[in-house]
Amino acid sequence: MSFFEYRGKQVFYTADGAGEPILILNGIMMSTKSWTPFVESLSARNMLVRVDFLDQGQSAKLPGETYGHDLQVGLLAALCAHLGLAHVNVVGISYGGEIGVELAIAFPALVRRLVVFNTGSYTSPWLRDIGRAWIATGRTRDGEAYYNTAIPVIYSPHYYESRRDWMERRRKVLVPVFSDPAFLDAMERLTLSSEAYDVRSDISRLTARTLVVSAEEDYLTPVADQKDLHERIPGSEWIKIPVAGHASMYERPLLFTTLVLGFVNVKDVDYQI
Repeated sequence: MSFFEYRGKQVFYTADGAGEPILILNGIMMSTKSWTPFVESLSARNMLVRVDFLDQGQSAKLPGETYGHDLQVGLLAALCAHLGLAHVNVVGISYGGEIGVELAIAFPALVRRLVVFNTGSYTSPWLRDIGRAWIATGRTRDGEAYYNTAIPVIYSPHYYESRRDWMERRRKVLVPVFSDPAFLDAMERLTLSSEAYDVRSDISRLTARTLVVSAEEDYLTPVADQKDLHERIPGSEWIKIPVAGHASMYERPLLFTTLVLGFVNVKDVDYQI
C-alpha cells in the first residue's frame, strides 16, 4: 500500500504480484478495497495495480474544485510513470471504463489491451439524469434515501431478490457511508465530472486491443451503450453476460475474472486454415 503525489495531491494505490501488468479502475462509488475478493486471482500470474482516483477512497479529496475526466487520465499516466511501467493492460467498470477508454486514446503506446465493463461512448441524457437524482438525494444527507436511490438499479432484479441476505448486509455497510457529507460531496463532484464525457469523435483513434463487456440487465448503462462503443472501436470484441446488472463483477465474479485474465494473457493468434 503506497501513496504518490500528483499535482500536489496524495494518491493511494496498491501493487500486488508480478508479471504482465493489469491496471484495474474503480467504478464511481468504488475504491481499491472493492476489488479485495479478486486480488488473489488477478495477481497470481500478473502484477495487479489498484488506485483510488482523486475524490475516491484513500486518495485526496477536492472540496470546492471542478474538474473533468482529464484529471484522472493524467493521474493514471503519472502513476504508470511512477511505477516504471512502459505499458499496462487496463480493466475498468463504468466510470473506470470511461477513464480507461480516454487513457487509451490519449496514450496509445501505454495501453496494450483494454477491457471495459458496463461502459458507453458518452454520458447519455438517461445516465446524466440518474446522476442528478443521486446528487439531489445526496444533498439531503439521508443515507437510507441515497441507498434506495442509487443501489437497487446497480443490480439485476434477479440478483437483488435472490440474494436478500447479502443485499441487506450491503445496506448496513453502505448507509453509514452514504450519510457522510464528505463522501456525498465527493460523489457529487465525481458525478458532475462525468456529464461532459463524450469520446465519439475521438474513439476511432483507439488502437489497443479491446474487449467490451455488457450485462444484459444493466439499467444504468444499457446494452445498447456497449454495442455503440464496440462499433466505434476498430477491431474490438463484444460479449454480453446474461442475467447480470451493472455490478456484474459481484453478480458473476468467476466469469468476470475469467474474461479479464483470458483477454489480458492470451497470445495473439493468426489462424491459417
